[in-house]
Amino acid sequence: MTYVQGERRRRVPAMAPEDRRAALIEATIPLLREHGLEVSTRQIAQSAGVAEGTIFGVFQDKNTLVVAALLRALDPQPTLDALAAIDPALGLRERLEAAADLINDRFTGDARLMSAARQLVLHGGHPGDARQQMAGSRERLHAALTAVIERDAHRLRRSPGTAGRLLLLFLGANTYGPFGDTGRFTGADIVSLLLDGLLVRGHDDHDHHHGGAARC
Repeated sequence: MTYVQGERRRRVPAMAPEDRRAALIEATIPLLREHGLEVSTRQIAQSAGVAEGTIFGVFQDKNTLVVAALLRALDPQPTLDALAAIDPALGLRERLEAAADLINDRFTGDARLMSAARQLVLHGGHPGDARQQMAGSRERLHAALTAVIERDAHRLRRSPGTAGRLLLLFLGANTYGPFGDTGRFTGADIVSLLLDGLLVRGHDDHDHHHGGAARC
C-alpha cells in the first residue's frame, strides 16, 4: 500500500469520456498555436497530465484530436458576441471600423491555426462534417457583419450582404494574402478603401470630362 506523508494516496476519479475529450482538446489548442501540426501526442499527453495511451482511448488518432481542437479554437462565437455588442447608434463608418478591428484581431490571432485547419481539414480528406462546420463558422461571421451594416442599407450601392463579403475579403487578404509581410492595414484603412475608394473626390469627374473630350 502506498502512503504519502503518512496518509493513504487517494485514487483520482476516472473522467467520463466526454470530459476527457474536452480536457485533451483544451490542452492541444495552445500547443497547436506554438508548434502547428508538428505537435506530438507525447506533448499533448504531458500538457494534459495523462498517459499518452489515454488519447487513443477517446480519439481515433492524433489527427482526429487535432481537428477537434482546431474547430474548438476557431469557434467564432466570441467575435460574434463582440460584433453584436457594437453600439448601433454609431455611424456606419465607426461601426464598420470597430467590426473590422475585431475581425482583424481574430484573423491575425488565429492565422497559424487557420493555416493548419486549411491544410488538415479542407485539403486532408477529413469527413465532410468538419468542413461543413468551418463553412458554417464563416457564414455566421458574415451574417453578424451584415447585421452591423443593415441599418444603413439605403446608403449603399450594394446590398449589406455583399458589402460584408467584400469587407471580409479585404480583411482575409490583409492577413492571409501574399503581401502580408509588407505591413498590414488597419481596420480604418480597409473600411476607407471600401467606402471611399482610392480616387480623390472630384478627380473622377475631372478625368471623365477629359476622357469624354478626347473621344469627341
